[in-house]
Amino acid sequence: MDKRKKKILESKGYKIGSTEDFLGLSKEESEYIELKLSLSQELAQQRKQKKLTQIQLAKMLKSSQSRVAKMECGDPTVSLDLLVKSLLAIGVSKESIAKAFH
Repeated sequence: MDKRKKKILESKGYKIGSTEDFLGLSKEESEYIELKLSLSQELAQQRKQKKLTQIQLAKMLKSSQSRVAKMECGDPTVSLDLLVKSLLAIGVSKESIAKAFH
């Protein structure tokens, strides 16, 4: 956010801060969420690159389309373990998964 906009908002009583501040997250919690979101985005991207539908991916994982949708949107009920296993199941290399962490 540019300084001018920040100054205007603060003059109107708004508090400017980070998502961590707003939600009261620790640095570790924030990094964990960023990691999950990165893997979720990687799963969606890889699925599309491989021209798979969510239904096709769900069948590969012996799961449901709605679960795949939750995985791709970073739903908090989805574990890191499930995201990594799903990426491996569609043929994503360990090296590519590691790049998603950056």
